[in-house]
Amino acid sequence: MRLGEIMRDAQSGKDLAGRAVAITGASAGVGRAAAHRFARSGASVALLARDPAALEETKAEVEKEGGRAVALPVDVADANEVFAAAAQAEAALGPLEVWVNDAMLTVFSPVHEMTPEEFRRVTEVTYLGFVHGTMAALRHMRPRKRGIIIQIGSSLAYRGIPLQSAYCGAKHAIRGFTNSLRTELLHDGGLVKLVMIELPAVNTPQFDWARIHIPHEPRPVAPIVEPEVVAGAIFQAAVKPRRELWLGFSTAKVILGNMLLPAYADRYLAVHGYDAQQTARIAPPGRKDNLLAPVTNLHRTRGSFSGEAFNSAALLTGTVVRLTAAIAGLGLAFAAGLLAGWVLL
Repeated sequence: MRLGEIMRDAQSGKDLAGRAVAITGASAGVGRAAAHRFARSGASVALLARDPAALEETKAEVEKEGGRAVALPVDVADANEVFAAAAQAEAALGPLEVWVNDAMLTVFSPVHEMTPEEFRRVTEVTYLGFVHGTMAALRHMRPRKRGIIIQIGSSLAYRGIPLQSAYCGAKHAIRGFTNSLRTELLHDGGLVKLVMIELPAVNTPQFDWARIHIPHEPRPVAPIVEPEVVAGAIFQAAVKPRRELWLGFSTAKVILGNMLLPAYADRYLAVHGYDAQQTARIAPPGRKDNLLAPVTNLHRTRGSFSGEAFNSAALLTGTVVRLTAAIAGLGLAFAAGLLAGWVLL
């Protein structure tokens, strides 16, 4: 499904006008693009992130698009801050119908050059931030027996790559946490919905402000999509929840390829994974990063790679892709068996 088809389907009699949506990581990148998308539907949006100035910019953009917004400065690594922000969001906008967990940090570095403190900080924001956001959403949604929680994942939730061990570990953990929680919600009747969206590389500012211990400026691994493409998928998930969505054929290729040939992927990434994540530009000394504090002047929706980013991508359900791959595999095995039998005759 392409982005235009996502938009048409999502707008056909399924509107979120007046509904309250909370988004973590809403000051930049995917979170900011998602805030714009929900605003165009007339939704009320609670914006959660660390930087007050960037949140106020996003709030003004949401209101310009036709939505209501409240800016809630919060560090998602602090559970109490997230719980308080959820309560403030409900007081300002009404019952939360959708919660989007998107906030993240990463460090581009070999493991042996990272400090335990850096690894912990990435984990606390990128993994525990999702846990805290999910817990906050459930506090309000479970008593009402309705709501949708959307986890922004990655193909790296299935396949670890070099130079991003903390981020990949966090995304793997989010998937395990989400699968466990899903069984509990189904046990309770399945009235609170849980969706995980696995992403390809996205052109966000994270590559401009992530902490690095590599010689060159970091970059996303091609193919790359713009944040607005992801925002369309998030909106689709809010109006038509699915268990798991894969955005882009590259995501399906990474996930299925790793399932089939993990050792080959290990060797391939060992050879190509370092260069694929670095530009030719030498990283300047004193480069600012957002690991411990925001870099205010870099907050925006898109990053520095729009020249090679796509404005559309297929939106696939994980279940359908797995079944299709399994059927294709069985068909190939059957054909190979017939051929072997014919050769033996």
